[in-house]
Amino acid sequence: MSGWQDERMEAPRIGALGYALAALRGLALVVLTYGCLLVFLALRLVERPIFGLHRPWTPWITQFVCRNALRIMGFGYARRGKPMQGQGAIVANHAGWIDIFALNAADRIYFVSKDDVAGWPGIGILARATGTMFIARKGTEAKRQQEMMEERLRAGHRLLFFPEGTSTDTRHVLPFKTPLFQAFFTHGMDRVLQIQPVTAVYHAPRGRDPRFYGWWADMSFGGHLLQVLATPRQGRIEIIFHPPVPVDGFPGRKELAAYCETVIRTAHPYANRPPLEG
Repeated sequence: MSGWQDERMEAPRIGALGYALAALRGLALVVLTYGCLLVFLALRLVERPIFGLHRPWTPWITQFVCRNALRIMGFGYARRGKPMQGQGAIVANHAGWIDIFALNAADRIYFVSKDDVAGWPGIGILARATGTMFIARKGTEAKRQQEMMEERLRAGHRLLFFPEGTSTDTRHVLPFKTPLFQAFFTHGMDRVLQIQPVTAVYHAPRGRDPRFYGWWADMSFGGHLLQVLATPRQGRIEIIFHPPVPVDGFPGRKELAAYCETVIRTAHPYANRPPLEG
């Protein structure tokens, strides 16, 4: 395995203007996010008893928040390709916490996340409210989680998960893990579901480390968030939706996972380049 996971990125020094900018952006994000959360929760009081697992209204609020959060932070943003219609799931490469905004801005989706995220201050409540599915990394939980995923998919939720299992420096795509793909091959799900690979590409601000938006190893969330908010001119994010494929076009989870990894890796402009020098 390459040693990039052990390499550290030197954080740029933040000046007085950077802290001021971070404070203004941070305040705007809090007002946007938690102001809309109140509207979201009020709407769920009506939506849930009428529609149950189906959420015809509230995902629009989540998408609105994420699109405007990217504007507040100053990102350039582009979506290529079209989100699929109908039942299915999405798989994407994972750079870090910015993926939440970048992918939600592109489509009305529900994340599949590690269960420890549910306990994160501030973020956990947002994740639970917006319908994130939490999974535990325990073999004893596998069957229950598979049933839960199946239920959500049958309800029409487009679940998005990161088969790499961890975030990266934005310059690499890790080998895809296959267990979660098994849920697509049970109880006839393979005959009705499609899977759509999505490539997330991050272009760092001019003059910054090309890995600037990556969040890996022991980097702290707070420190990385501060660096991003304090950056006067952000870089760009590209979200590339590839054509969806029917699950029953593959003999099993390993073949489906390998196909998705190949599509995402091939479309990533940095993943197949030589390692950075330095």
